[in-house]
Amino acid sequence: SLGMAHAYIDAIAEAGADAVKFQTHLAAAESSAFEPWRVQFSRQDATRYEYWERMEFTEPQWVGLAEHARERGLLFLSSPFSTEAVELLERVGVAAWKVASGELTNRDLIARVAGHGAPVLLSTGMATWDEIDAAVAVVEAAGALPAVLQCTSAYPCPPERVGLNVVQELRARYPHPVGLSDHSGTVFAALAAIGAGIDLLEVHVVASRQLFGPDTSSSITTDELRLVVEGARWLHGAASHPVDKDEMAAELEPVRSLFTKSVVAARDLAAGTVLERGDLAAKKPGTGIPAGRLDEVVGRRLVVGLVVDQPIEASHLDGGA
Repeated sequence: SLGMAHAYIDAIAEAGADAVKFQTHLAAAESSAFEPWRVQFSRQDATRYEYWERMEFTEPQWVGLAEHARERGLLFLSSPFSTEAVELLERVGVAAWKVASGELTNRDLIARVAGHGAPVLLSTGMATWDEIDAAVAVVEAAGALPAVLQCTSAYPCPPERVGLNVVQELRARYPHPVGLSDHSGTVFAALAAIGAGIDLLEVHVVASRQLFGPDTSSSITTDELRLVVEGARWLHGAASHPVDKDEMAAELEPVRSLFTKSVVAARDLAAGTVLERGDLAAKKPGTGIPAGRLDEVVGRRLVVGLVVDQPIEASHLDGGA
């Protein structure tokens, strides 16, 4: 549905995302009548090939989607699944090239898109390390910037297969941006990966989990996307401002006096009293001698009289501090 595609652009922009990514399928160029269903979800398509045919937009329709995305402040991307799809998107224009997991070993396609110089985002959902290395090398050889996304091609992806550890392995292996392409259908993997310092995140989005489609179970809703975006901004803000504990303690000195305790008189005490343990207690506020120094006060002589609960200060003691 072209109308639904435009509606998603608006919803994703309103959620605060940076980009919107579609998939460009041209049935005759990428598939055949022998392709089996991954999930036979459709009641209106007899074969998966017919489904791909129904997914096709015309070039003017793609141009309209790209223009709409840019009008809403979104980067426009679409994953090509054939050379013909690449040619179409070359004319439409994309901010970066996204190579889907199933195309990661398609070196001709990767070389073609990398030749444009725009960043190339590589999903690695079904790939071995050798295959990822080879794809990265193709992009590097073309002089383009690769970004490598951990991905597991399971729909939905259970938590034990998300592979957050691989994100760090990617960062150690390649001097390039890394990220997560998430199929978990939750916000948890996305927020965990953002907290771990990924450079980019891709999620599948659906307006409602009651909608028809093969990826509904592996998608987050547009409302959840807004939460992920807010979480990303918050986590990036936290990570970009490291805290020095001593400086923070000094800054919070007024608060410390409210939450900490002082050594106080446990009863009315006359001047000249030599303080014993029973004469003392620890109570808020923390404006006097800190409660942690109570034992140091035992045995000291008062030079002034004190009333019960009065914080003891250094000037109240013979010899001061």
